[in-house]
Amino acid sequence: MKEIATLKNIESPANMLEQFQAEVNEGLSDTNKSLPSKYFYNKKGDDLFVKIMHLPEYYVTRSEHEIFKEKSYSIIKSLNLDPDQYFELIELGAGDGTKTKELLSQLVAGNYSFDYLPIDISQNALDQLELDLSVTMPQVSVKTKQGDYFEVLESLKENQHPKIILFLGSNIGNMSDDIASNFINNLSQTLAFGDKLFLGVDLIKPASVVLPAYNDNQGVTAAFNLNLLERINTELEADFAIYDFKHQPEYDEKEGIATSFLVSKKNQEVFIKKLNRTFNFSKGEKILTEISRKYNDEILKKIITNTAFVIKDKITDSKKYFANYILERV
Repeated sequence: MKEIATLKNIESPANMLEQFQAEVNEGLSDTNKSLPSKYFYNKKGDDLFVKIMHLPEYYVTRSEHEIFKEKSYSIIKSLNLDPDQYFELIELGAGDGTKTKELLSQLVAGNYSFDYLPIDISQNALDQLELDLSVTMPQVSVKTKQGDYFEVLESLKENQHPKIILFLGSNIGNMSDDIASNFINNLSQTLAFGDKLFLGVDLIKPASVVLPAYNDNQGVTAAFNLNLLERINTELEADFAIYDFKHQPEYDEKEGIATSFLVSKKNQEVFIKKLNRTFNFSKGEKILTEISRKYNDEILKKIITNTAFVIKDKITDSKKYFANYILERV
């Protein structure tokens, strides 16, 4: 569910606001309106997403957590880690690190030599993670990095240390297949021979399982989606009437693609002061806010065809809802 930082510089608050303005303007100006899902994650969005991860309907986190909890030893074995060889464990979009803590605990117990480098678009999430680990696992060397994935990885490239990249939660599913292929290719170019990517992906499954994960009974996912409009109201001085829009998830089981929309309940106008523009919405008009691609072996193989990665292993949960692939840079 969680969006990446893409290739743009988001480190400066001024740059972040300018980028936010530009992307909102662009997305709402299109014939088929959209908003980037990376902007879900302000303080309120972070808190709501943590709640989503613990909902009974949201199998995604639970399934991947099972892999980390029950198969951490298998993960370490598949990654071919040596206790005597230092490496950097780099997590893209670390969030609260719930699943990763299971792996960190196993690495600490095995006396592995490593630094943990979580990277996230949200400084708030990084601060909370660092604080938590300082209490629960003070043995772990944590070096947080806020900003663009590729800029951070490029800055680490010169040190020549072996690297393990964690990209979990099926974050890659927020991209189209073409963008995902480009992303993984760019990622491979920042790594050295033998470095590995531990990639978490949501597997294709029936709509009866997928749709409730994006439309829980408590309405937390709906609030998470609608918070995007609240953020535009606050930061861009817009006048969205939040409850004149509704959350609407959809899932194409054949294609394996879930989408989330905000749908206008009536004909209405919204003025965004920071853009000095009025946007018109017709009744039933959709704003695409998220794409969540589901995978199988064939889809992933096609995506990495023109990259420098090869699939070395695959670990699944007991229900085969989720998979973590080990990709190696060759």
